[in-house]
Amino acid sequence: MKRRDALKNLGLATGFFVATPAIVSLLQSCTSEVKTWIPEFISTEQGVVLTNMVDIILPKTEKLPSAIELNIPQFIDKFINETYDDEDQAHVKTAFNTIVTILKTNLKEEESVDKLTEAHYKSLLDNYMLIKEDIDEEREANPESLEMTKSEFLNMIKWLTVNAYVNSEEIGKNVLVYDPIPSQYYCGDLQELTGGKSYSPTR
Repeated sequence: MKRRDALKNLGLATGFFVATPAIVSLLQSCTSEVKTWIPEFISTEQGVVLTNMVDIILPKTEKLPSAIELNIPQFIDKFINETYDDEDQAHVKTAFNTIVTILKTNLKEEESVDKLTEAHYKSLLDNYMLIKEDIDEEREANPESLEMTKSEFLNMIKWLTVNAYVNSEEIGKNVLVYDPIPSQYYCGDLQELTGGKSYSPTR
């Protein structure tokens, strides 16, 4: 499945997300429950779609919380609202509308996006969330376009989801190896030093 192959490559992007104090503060400010969350930038309907996509990208496992539990959809909405300029926000809105339109082809006219199933979202990601070796035919057909392709939009959501998750306080302090005042350098086998865990970017 393309989606699973794409998830294997998530680590390639995580190094480019700078967890500045402002970003960390933004992450920590996102505390709304999914059921009561009112998006700031995207529509309520898009909030439902975003929440479901994020839950498939990083679902709950036996040892790890889901991205939803860490309020990652709320962060993505707030991050775009507060850091993207007007032009980029317009491109995001256009791309998001396209994704919602595709998803709605699975529904009857009177049905809301709440009726979409996990299978619908997985099919969307399998079809459009391309991996490195794949060719984005939509981009190749119109290389000069400033609009985001479906693949570019979904990979942006994936990138934000994973980086926000890794830089969250919960993951930084309780899953990764947390050193609030890194003052020493260690040389040795990672398995021996930390049990194989990476050091947390959270400070």
